[in-house]
Amino acid sequence: MDIVLTGSVAFDYLMTFPGLFKDYFLPDKLDSISLSFLVDSMVRRRGGISPNIAYTLALLGGKPRVMATVGEDFSEYRAFLEGVGVDTTLMKVIPGEFTASFFVNTDQSNAQIASFYPGAMDRAGELSFHDLDARPDLVVISPNSPDAMVKYPRECQELGIPYLYDPSQQIPRMRGSDLRKGVEGAHALMVNDYEFELIKKHTGMSETEIWAGRHFTVITRGGEGAFIYVDGDEFHTPVVAPEKIADPTGVGDAFRGGFLTGYSHGLTWDVCGKIGALAATYCLESIGTQEHRYTPEEFVTRFREHFDDGGVLEVLVG
Repeated sequence: MDIVLTGSVAFDYLMTFPGLFKDYFLPDKLDSISLSFLVDSMVRRRGGISPNIAYTLALLGGKPRVMATVGEDFSEYRAFLEGVGVDTTLMKVIPGEFTASFFVNTDQSNAQIASFYPGAMDRAGELSFHDLDARPDLVVISPNSPDAMVKYPRECQELGIPYLYDPSQQIPRMRGSDLRKGVEGAHALMVNDYEFELIKKHTGMSETEIWAGRHFTVITRGGEGAFIYVDGDEFHTPVVAPEKIADPTGVGDAFRGGFLTGYSHGLTWDVCGKIGALAATYCLESIGTQEHRYTPEEFVTRFREHFDDGGVLEVLVG
């Protein structure tokens, strides 16, 4: 299955401060605050929703394509993605811009001060599905620049391209009418339980309306696992207990990549959900969204320690 992923592409700059931020804020001087923190460490991690999903798809043998705008500092990141099997030919470099960047400083109490610079992501609306040589089998529309979040669903509807709608963090930024159009035209919807309630609130749609028009809807509920709704049926996917918990960042993206791997092979909803659950656990066990590693063979072996796949996962290793 030819899957094109859209959404943010970013570098995450993670810093640690050896004290407590609260000790340096003066309540009577907040109107003239001026602070600088000397940090103990800083690491730069590859991030962004679309390459995070693509990374899991590639680990499991897929050849996903990412369509996004990036900055002049993207060359090393591009080489990494291509090295694991992600097609980056639809990723456009914007001259004079940096790739979107997230800067966060964390103190000893896990309090954080953060900034997000959208950089080249602001130009994502310049890309168009009308410019593709061939229609993909599926498009994933994840959080992106506001204009791209409106444009991409409309273009997919115009071209008859099925899309999985994943608006998540951008739901508060979108007009209810645009959000409703995105949902109504979607082949599938994948959100967490809080985001699902926000969609209902901002669109005025009921659960039945949302489920009825989609080929499938997936709602993740943290420790309760994921729930898949298809034609009035519900399938529950339990979480896979991690060997350790290192970092929850990117777990939802890994779930999406795992689920879509099963979906692209035509596997049952139950198996698709369980592939997603194990992919999410692998991510949870590592610091960073693209730092975990496994081969398809290793993945299948661990899967069978938790679930019975009836032999269908041989498609991943064959």
